[in-house]
Amino acid sequence: MHDPAALDGLLARVALRDRAAFRQLYDACAPQLLGVALRLLRRRDLAEDVLQDAFASVWQRAAGYRADAGTPMAWLTALVRNRALDLLRAERVRAAESLDPADAERRADERPDPLGLLEQAADALHLRRCIDDIEGPQRQCLALAYYHGLSHSELAAHLGSPVGSVKAWLRRGVERLRRCLEHLE
Repeated sequence: MHDPAALDGLLARVALRDRAAFRQLYDACAPQLLGVALRLLRRRDLAEDVLQDAFASVWQRAAGYRADAGTPMAWLTALVRNRALDLLRAERVRAAESLDPADAERRADERPDPLGLLEQAADALHLRRCIDDIEGPQRQCLALAYYHGLSHSELAAHLGSPVGSVKAWLRRGVERLRRCLEHLE
């Protein structure tokens, strides 16, 4: 459920400390928001921490949400994205401040081996080719949904198409991508 009106209603109830509404909001939005955090952080543990922190903030700040400023999903996505970027900045500062030779040696040991990098590059090239084979609205829907975090209704509005068509394009695009990637294994 990414219906802006329904999410508006849930946020209004969360502002009144309605735990059931908070659970519904979490269940409806957490998977997509976790995807946003994962794309930025590339580590599930950190992404889950960011998601938890963002939802704690939602519980505290739901009354501050302004429906006239944007969709609920855009607000939630911005919360998660900002938390993830804050975490990345903090990690960079910590890394820059750490000049301990033992830390540098440990980080050097954590570098991936050249064969692993070569395999990752080959996988990325194969993925790129698979995505290039997907055409038209299927490809556009996949890109907007997975790289920009748009919901079905947001995709439909962006593309000027019915939600049912968007869902079908996404389903077909994911299926084509899955079949193409099976050849990788």
